[in-house]
Amino acid sequence: MHKLFPAIQPYATHRLQVDATHALHVEECGKVDGLPVLFVHGGPGAGCEEAHRCFFDPNIYRIILFDQRGAGRSTPHASLDNNTTQDLVADMEKIREHLGVERWVLFGGSWGSTLSLVYAETHPARVLGLILRGIFLCRPWEIRWFYQEGANRVFPDHWQEFIAPIPEPERHDLLHAHHRRLIGTDEVARMASAKAWSLWEGRAATLLPNKHVVEFFGTPRTALSLARIEAHYFVHDTFLEPDQILRNAPMLAGIPGTIVHGRYDMVCPLANAWELVQAWPNARLDIIPNAGHSALEPGIVHALVKATIDMAAQLGRPPRAS
Repeated sequence: MHKLFPAIQPYATHRLQVDATHALHVEECGKVDGLPVLFVHGGPGAGCEEAHRCFFDPNIYRIILFDQRGAGRSTPHASLDNNTTQDLVADMEKIREHLGVERWVLFGGSWGSTLSLVYAETHPARVLGLILRGIFLCRPWEIRWFYQEGANRVFPDHWQEFIAPIPEPERHDLLHAHHRRLIGTDEVARMASAKAWSLWEGRAATLLPNKHVVEFFGTPRTALSLARIEAHYFVHDTFLEPDQILRNAPMLAGIPGTIVHGRYDMVCPLANAWELVQAWPNARLDIIPNAGHSALEPGIVHALVKATIDMAAQLGRPPRAS
């Protein structure tokens, strides 16, 4: 059973000004001349954690992580200005150019899978391979499933806390009701909505309750950026055209990929991964029978670490014999 690699510290950090407003936190870990891999975090708005460095063998990979606009250590925090999918794809290209990377592997889960796919479909010549988890294709039914009608029937107890900040007359459209509060000037209402939004996601993310995951989602700074930025993206259909990712899947031809998806993922249902792999013949789907959505569930960790080892070998960077 594969586990995360031991904790490591960055060997370099960067402050990359990508426009007049946004400065991104970027860090590099592992092997300076290793196989480049970009970790693309979820949300949007969640930011990176220290554990995210540990899916990769540091003796093989040049591990690059960045906090997307408004998230984590990037500034300004929780900003919605100039914050669209197209902006984030452009930021990834700026990071690649700034670091002198010719081609790289993309590793992303949930919203990170969305952004990785959009980047790969936009810049296929820059992508060596994709390792994706908890596929999110950002279609209207997926948003409605988690924020209006679907997952609420699996977690009716947690759902009550999600809807608590919203008066009964507004509950027919919870996405827009929360969005109004999250962009409003009432700080108490904004934080109540942010906490309810973020904890709903954290509690639904794992097959079994996970204190670490819930605590991360419940941190006020993370909750505010996650809730504000997610709601901003979702009310704008994530700035994508209808079925854009599946329609553009032919652009992924020739790019090897591994898709890891929990059988009991209540945040992003397995149907998403199933449909993607039908449209992308170079991808392999690994369904984890005893997992939900979170990257930190044991079965998911095993599959993702194995995928990074296998990808390195496929690209001619196998681990050295000890």
